[in-house]
Amino acid sequence: MGDLKRLRLSALLLLFLLLMPAPAVIAQMPAACTVDIVVQAGDSLSAIAARYYGNLANYQQIINATNAQAAIDSSYASIANADTLTVGWKLCLPGAATAQPAAIAPAATPVPVIAPTPTRVPVVAPTPPVLDLDAPMNPLMIEAMRQASYPGSPIVIEQTLASGVNYSRYIASYLSEGNKIYALLTVPLGAKPATGWPVVIFNHGYIAPEVYRTTERYIAYVDAFARNGYIVFRSDYRGHGSSEGEAAGGYGSPAYTVDVLNAVASVKQYADADPNRMGMWGHSMGGQITLRAMVVSDDIKAGVIWAGVVAPYPDLISRWRRPQSETQPSTLPTGARRWRQELTETYGSPAENPAFWASISPNSYVADLSGPIQLHHGTADTSVPLEFSDTLNAEITAVGGTVEYYVYQGDDHNIAANLGTALTRSVAFFDTYVK
Repeated sequence: MGDLKRLRLSALLLLFLLLMPAPAVIAQMPAACTVDIVVQAGDSLSAIAARYYGNLANYQQIINATNAQAAIDSSYASIANADTLTVGWKLCLPGAATAQPAAIAPAATPVPVIAPTPTRVPVVAPTPPVLDLDAPMNPLMIEAMRQASYPGSPIVIEQTLASGVNYSRYIASYLSEGNKIYALLTVPLGAKPATGWPVVIFNHGYIAPEVYRTTERYIAYVDAFARNGYIVFRSDYRGHGSSEGEAAGGYGSPAYTVDVLNAVASVKQYADADPNRMGMWGHSMGGQITLRAMVVSDDIKAGVIWAGVVAPYPDLISRWRRPQSETQPSTLPTGARRWRQELTETYGSPAENPAFWASISPNSYVADLSGPIQLHHGTADTSVPLEFSDTLNAEITAVGGTVEYYVYQGDDHNIAANLGTALTRSVAFFDTYVK
C-alpha cells in the first residue's frame, strides 16, 4: 500500500507541474539569431538592416535581439545608442535576415506612381533664353559653364578603408580648379568587365561643411550601388571635410558642380572604370548639382534625383527657404548664404530680368539633358517642396524627354519609410540606362 500511495502522489505531482504556467523566463527567451555578424568599419545599424533585410527600419529589431542575447551570452554586444557601433561587436540578426546579403533585386518593370496634380500654372516646354554672347557672363549661366574646361586629374588613393560586402573602399583625391578634393571611392571585387566597371557619381545633399566627414552618412545609399556592381565616387565638395577651397553653397555659385564635373573627368581616367557607362545620383542640393551637370556635360548617361532642389531659379527665389537647421551659422561665406539677395541686386528680380534667371536655371535646358532622369519625392518632405519635382517632371515631359517619377505618400526628405523600394528603383534605373 505504501508503494501505491507514493505512486499516486508522484502522479499527482507530475500532473500539477504540467498544469503550472510556464516560468516568466521562458516567455522572455530571446529570438533566435538567423545570422550573427561582426561590425565592420563604416557599418551603421541602418546600413546593416538595409543590407540583410532590404529595409533600414529593421534596425530596431537588430537592437532588441542583440541586447536580449547579450543578457545571456557576453559574446554579443550590448547596444545602448542606436547611432554608435564599435568595430568588432557581434550582432544578432533575427527573423527574415538573409544568410548572405544579396544584391538588391531590381524591379522587373518599375511603374511610376502618378504624381498629384501641382497647384500651379501648367508648364510649357522650357526653352533657353536668347543671350548676348558678347556680354560678360555670370559663371552660373549654363552657357558659361559649357564654355569652361573640366580636366580633372588622375585619382590618388589616400587611404584604404575596410571593405564592404563585395567591394573595396578607399578615401581618394583628385584636383578641381587647383583644389585637392577628397572623395569616397568604392570598387567592386571580382573579375572586372572588359570595358571596366560602370560608375555612379554620387552627389550628397547639404551638410554643414564644418561637420562633414567623408565616411559618414549615406552609408546605406552608397552600399546599394556598390554591392550591385558599380564604382561609386562621392565627392567632398570644396571646403567640406579635408577638401581644399572655400565652401561656396550649392545655388549662388557653380563651384560644387565644377567639383563634380572634374570628378567625372577624373573617374574617366581611372583604370577600373568604364568612361562610357556613367550615371549620377543626387539628393536635395545634390539634385540641383546633378541636373546642372547633365545639361552641361554629355558624359552622364542617366540621372537619379531624390528630393531635389530642381525648380527654376524664380521658384527658388519665391517659393523656397531652406529649413532652419540648414541656415544656422557655418563656415559658408556670407555670399553663399545670401545668393538670392546678391543676384537680385546685381541683375534685377526675375520679373525685371527673366532672361538672366532663365540663363542660370538648368530647367531652361532640359531638352539638352544628357540622358533619362528618375525622380523620387516624399509628400511629407519639409525641406524641399514636392512641387519642385512636379515641375521638373512636367518640364522634361513637355520637351519629350525620358523621365520616371515616384511619389511616396507621407514620406520625408530622406524617403526613409520607403528606402529599400526607392533604392531598388534607383539601381534598376541605372541597370537599364547605364549598365
